[in-house]
Amino acid sequence: MTATPTLTRLLAGPPSKAGAEHLEAHRARLGKLPPAGDRREIIPILEASGLLGRGGAAFPVGRKWRVVAERSQGDAVVVVNGAEGEPRSAKDRVLMVSRPHLVLDGALVAADAVGATEIVLYVGIEHRDAHRVINRALGEREPELRGRVRLVAAPVGYVAGEATAVVHFLNTGDARPTFLEQRPHEAGVGGRPTLVQNVESLAYAALIARHGDAWYRSAGRGQTRGTALVTVSGAVPRPGVREIEYGMTIGEIATLAGITGRDASAVLVGGYFGGWATLDEVLERPLDPADRAPDRLGFGCGVVSFAGPDTCGVRATAEIMTFMAGESAAQCGPCVFGLAAIAEATRRLANGAAADDDLERIDRWAGQVQGRGACHHPDGAIGLLRSARAVFADEFARHQARGRCSVAHAAVA
Repeated sequence: MTATPTLTRLLAGPPSKAGAEHLEAHRARLGKLPPAGDRREIIPILEASGLLGRGGAAFPVGRKWRVVAERSQGDAVVVVNGAEGEPRSAKDRVLMVSRPHLVLDGALVAADAVGATEIVLYVGIEHRDAHRVINRALGEREPELRGRVRLVAAPVGYVAGEATAVVHFLNTGDARPTFLEQRPHEAGVGGRPTLVQNVESLAYAALIARHGDAWYRSAGRGQTRGTALVTVSGAVPRPGVREIEYGMTIGEIATLAGITGRDASAVLVGGYFGGWATLDEVLERPLDPADRAPDRLGFGCGVVSFAGPDTCGVRATAEIMTFMAGESAAQCGPCVFGLAAIAEATRRLANGAAADDDLERIDRWAGQVQGRGACHHPDGAIGLLRSARAVFADEFARHQARGRCSVAHAAVA
């Protein structure tokens, strides 16, 4: 594997380790936003750019803004989603802490584009640095944002950042997904049309407002254009958040992270709603949301987490399934009871205390749970489980038959 240059856009400017970029430096580097009148005309530009949402679903941003704008009577709400409940993701926090004014610019562009009177900054309560930096950035932009923006602490929880859960929390204080006939763009916060958009998506909208759709499309190696933030973690010498061109291969990411030779055996792509693969199988695989292969290795929330050669795939899977079971919204039986039972059986396998038929039970229960949840949470968990069963099949069989790992000092990814 050879190193490849990265194209920096969102994280251009001072190194993120230098801390937050203040308003004066931000505007000196990028200039002010276009006037409000021009910002109201940005939706066709976003549609032409092909910008995709960065919260995991990769929905076209321009189309999402248009459906809110069509329903707005000048009373819409923009929610800046910085909940980031994915355990292995740090990209949104890095962006909020290092480029807060780019995020706020994007929120203003969105508000003017869709006709919003209110902007809600929905930031995970556990992300203390982000709260501190955003608060200071808001102070720097007084009186521009006075009475228009409020900062809300999103509760800890994997599902707390799902769009309907966000709206439900802002309306009732309960961050669980809802399944009403009307979606947030129809009747969201306070019954008003609501745009819930990830912080990275909004930061890019702020750059597109300045530079245009052709500038955005000038990057990217495949069908999906542009750059994106990824969180690289696991058994790597150089973990962290990086900005890459869409279409960069997983092998190139591995090289940037300092992986050589047999330093890694498997990789988790897309986070806990993603999937496992052996590293050899995906070295040449491009990271591109347009890649809809059935192995669940979609771009997702931009997580690329490497497992070292001493990683026990069964233990890693048990840890993830336990987390996912604990993060259930507790709204339906298949999720509450099914995921809990699967997690318990997987833990028994990992700990060398498996019942004779635990492996068969896990596979059977997975088939019974998938597709039956009130939301997509159990589907994501089962998809990851099935990828682990394929990639770590020999290790699962060994744990079932012998009650121990194939390596002497197995680690969790």
